[in-house]
Amino acid sequence: MVSRSYSNLLELASGEAPAPSFGRMGRRIPRIMTVAGIMANLDDDDPESVCSDPSSVQRDRIIIVANQLPIRAQRKTENGKGWSFSWDENSLLLQLKDGLGDDETDVIYVGCLKEEIHQSEQDEVSQTLLDSYKCVPTFLPPDLFTRYYHGFCKQQLWPLFHYMLPLSPDLGGRFNRLLWQAYVSVNKIFADRIMEVINPEDDFVWVHDYHLMVLPTFLRKRFNRVKLGFFLHSPFPSSEIYKTLPIREELLRALLNSDLIGFHTFDYARHFLSCCSRMLGLSYQSKRGYIGLEYYGRTVSIKILPVGIHMGQLQSVLSLPETEEKVAELIKQFGEQDRIMLLGVDDMDIFKGISLKLLAMEQLLTQHPELQGKVVLVQIANPARGRGKDVKEVQAETYSIVKRINEAFGKPGYEPIVLIDEPLKFYERIAYYVVAECCLVTAVRDGMNLIPYEYIISRQGNERLDKVLGLGPSTPKKSMLVVSEFIGCSPSLSGAIRVNPWNIDAVADAMDCALVMDESEKQLRHEKHYRYVSTHHVGYWARSFLQDLERTCKDHVQRRSWGIGFGLSFRVVSLDPNFRKLAMEHIVSAFKRTKTRAILLDYDGTLMPQTSIDKTPSSKTIEILNSLCRDENNMVFIVSARSRDKLAEWFSLCENLGIAAEHGCFMRLKRDAKWETCVPVVDCSWKQIAEPVMKLYTETTDGSTIEDRETSLVWCYEDADPDFGSCQAKELLDHLESVLANEPVTVKSGQNIVEVKPQGVSKGLVAKRLLSTMQERDMTPNFVLCIGDDRSDEDMFEVITSSIDGPSIAPSAEVFACTVGRKPSKAKYYLDDAVEIVRLMQGLASVSDQTLHL
Repeated sequence: MVSRSYSNLLELASGEAPAPSFGRMGRRIPRIMTVAGIMANLDDDDPESVCSDPSSVQRDRIIIVANQLPIRAQRKTENGKGWSFSWDENSLLLQLKDGLGDDETDVIYVGCLKEEIHQSEQDEVSQTLLDSYKCVPTFLPPDLFTRYYHGFCKQQLWPLFHYMLPLSPDLGGRFNRLLWQAYVSVNKIFADRIMEVINPEDDFVWVHDYHLMVLPTFLRKRFNRVKLGFFLHSPFPSSEIYKTLPIREELLRALLNSDLIGFHTFDYARHFLSCCSRMLGLSYQSKRGYIGLEYYGRTVSIKILPVGIHMGQLQSVLSLPETEEKVAELIKQFGEQDRIMLLGVDDMDIFKGISLKLLAMEQLLTQHPELQGKVVLVQIANPARGRGKDVKEVQAETYSIVKRINEAFGKPGYEPIVLIDEPLKFYERIAYYVVAECCLVTAVRDGMNLIPYEYIISRQGNERLDKVLGLGPSTPKKSMLVVSEFIGCSPSLSGAIRVNPWNIDAVADAMDCALVMDESEKQLRHEKHYRYVSTHHVGYWARSFLQDLERTCKDHVQRRSWGIGFGLSFRVVSLDPNFRKLAMEHIVSAFKRTKTRAILLDYDGTLMPQTSIDKTPSSKTIEILNSLCRDENNMVFIVSARSRDKLAEWFSLCENLGIAAEHGCFMRLKRDAKWETCVPVVDCSWKQIAEPVMKLYTETTDGSTIEDRETSLVWCYEDADPDFGSCQAKELLDHLESVLANEPVTVKSGQNIVEVKPQGVSKGLVAKRLLSTMQERDMTPNFVLCIGDDRSDEDMFEVITSSIDGPSIAPSAEVFACTVGRKPSKAKYYLDDAVEIVRLMQGLASVSDQTLHL
């Protein structure tokens, strides 16, 4: 059921038409969705009531969608009725808005509140949040929220994305379709809320994190041209892990309904691209630094940029008197006793590696007895965001290890581990950062983790904190980080000591290294980190993402778009306005009107599906070709990369069929005609150089084969691992180009192949030869049909379309260049697959048969 629009909410509360305050958001909201699919147009209103500030017309508007709104809600104390709201200053979504700058962009938030709001209060709360905070709350029934968040998100998606497989019921939740249905339902509710405020032609929508991974499909289904970005804040697992998910393809296709997909690291992006390749057969390309996936004519861009921290907020907290007081207190607690503080700040969950860190501390104290009584590990354990058996187990293990270590190494007035498991205020946490000599982040798997960034900025401090710490104004700052290799921020912190958290000895050694490192080295590492963190802040991240989103969406309005597929298989086909499907009635009508016709057909992937193992033409295909060839008005040609012997064998029953073999190197006009060569016969001694190279790659690439043709060599990796095969193909291409540089051949890559063939040979040459032959015989065609499916066929399309105004094609001729599948092409028409092509050819053959019987 679609939620009521905000115009309705305001009317409910005031009994009037929408209040002027709604108009202050500018003419960026000229339309409001009241019922799914129906637009209420406000353009006839008094302009002053809609937009009182002319400058607001130029402002961009972004709808930021996340599981939780950046809002704190608290029940009012008087009478226990009503709610009071405030911004959650620690929310990344709010920091993102501050980073963009209030003067440049309007931001609307869509998400849930942490507190449950009774149904009778929801309308009033919605109006308050919209008017005062530009927030659109999504209200979910408690049982649905539990199944969606604590069920599917936290017990199924979150463990899997952190590399935990549900090998047994105790290790993460087994897939539960009821929880999946709840997840989809919640994403649909979010989509309905967005519909109420979106202006789809102008607004940008930015969806955050794994809670809303199918939301792009619902939005794209409503508005084919919606400008939509998605950022994943968690890791994305390798394809070996991800493919265990029963709804793996549904999630991938949903994400691909975004225009831009963002990841923290290249590893996460690489895993996603690998999944798209292995499960959907999609390949990606990098153009001028931008990575893109072609998906049904749309380019889905991939963004790799780790999020940053809010510098202004952190610096303001560092300047608070409370922070200074807490720093002074900690110095008295640790500094005056000459104790060195190591610091860990983690959520209490199974992936943060708290117990591994504690075991490394135990190892450090065992191996270096001189550090006993001098080094203290302060572990701040934030409450877990999820709940369940695993959280309780982590807590129990943590308490047990802390107790054991403190009993073994503690003494009066000294505890080697100080565990703080109660919530700390932000300034208190910052104070610990300021005092800590080293920060330890040993998560076994984590998305980004901004703790190291906060630590670096805190150690930079300010003048007032320097005085508290007893530092002079020119004293260089220093900091040390020991970070896990498995967290998102690790690649950007090149000065940190990176560790495998599972290797307890290595972590203990890293802690010792951090303690004994030269002061000058610590200062240089800190300086390097500070430069990066202070410039790559949350504002930089947000602006960079939105700039890329705008760039990706800039040609939306210039393309034809329509939706195909049902449910979560829905996707949008987006094509150039001049690129359209070849209609049967259109071509049959043209076929009937014309008298001299040229028909050029590719074979593999066109008349024969690429997936077929037996490539021999069917009796039906032979019958269709013979029907066309019996009509004296038709000149029909098969243009293939296959050898002339194979083609001659397959089409031996087609007396009048023309054949061009090996991309047109050999050609004959009919079965009894002699084979002609389109280019001078070349010496094939180059094969002695190329074949050993290809054999080397065949031996090292399981599933690859070599096809030795008369004038060419082809390395095929169709049955190899897609990622490895593609990688090997690139290497082979470079290798062959190098060793054959002085030979009269060209090396080209195609669909799952690398081919070496004589220079000057192309299917375009066949098209030219056929058209000129027909012209010489006074059979200048006024109907030309050319169909093919891969790059080699593009040469034919180019020749035919460029010949339209030339002498080889009759004036006002009907010309149809048609590719297979919706993809960028020089052809102006497309058909979806070989089945449609055979059906089309059957229709034309029927017309020829009727003509013969007249």
